Amino acid sequence: MLHMDVVTLFPKMFDAITESGITGRAKDRRAYQFLPWNPRDFAANTHRTVDDRPYGGGPGMVMMADPLERAIYAARQRQISASVRKPRVIFLTPQGRLLTHAVVKSLAAEQGLVLVAGRYEGIDERVMQRQLADGAEEISIGDYVLSGGELAAMVVMDAVIRQLPGVLGDADSAEQDSFVSGLLDCPHYTRPEVYEGMAVPPVLMSGNHADINRWRLKQSLGRTQQRRPDLLAARGVSTEERKLLDEYMIENSVEAQGAAK
Repeated sequence: MLHMDVVTLFPKMFDAITESGITGRAKDRRAYQFLPWNPRDFAANTHRTVDDRPYGGGPGMVMMADPLERAIYAARQRQISASVRKPRVIFLTPQGRLLTHAVVKSLAAEQGLVLVAGRYEGIDERVMQRQLADGAEEISIGDYVLSGGELAAMVVMDAVIRQLPGVLGDADSAEQDSFVSGLLDCPHYTRPEVYEGMAVPPVLMSGNHADINRWRLKQSLGRTQQRRPDLLAARGVSTEERKLLDEYMIENSVEAQGAAK
């Protein structure tokens, strides 16, 4: 079972992921254990103060070092007491390395994760320096700014929980998602067979699984080339995949010409 602790000023936000859908059912089945830690519970005064004005001036407030680090320490100790050898502490920040499928897989292989969701203008840099020196790391979910790290932490949780054994109903589902093979996912269809004059591709109705798999790989290759060529360049293609990609580009060029007439 994966232990997932989150340091956050807004623990109720995580009800959305721990009580709903796939991730909620996974928690009920004890695929992971979740526990939030509020830095306000570790504040030094009766007002439960966790932020203060930044030295040097400027807008906004900064999360204070002591209550935040105490909360992180409590989360780590909780996991250690549950036999997690070395909890992996992760700060959700725009400065971190980008969250990719490879990163998600590495996180899913851990025994315990402590996700730190910052707020305001950021957290006291001394916390970062101390924690990073102790093996913590920073992860970003993209090049944009959120109001706090909670949503980013939930993105990490959802992506990681999906990779845990037994979480998805179909064992193959996680392996067929976009990015798993370095490609975007292929198109998907369900009933009815014709919708608003648009029919399901005949190959998917054929029952020939070899042809279906070939078609799906062709679509994934083509979509990746058109929408994320950087992924395809980094991954590379085999000789057979190159043939499929060439077929895709010819077929879609013909379709585009037909639609333009």
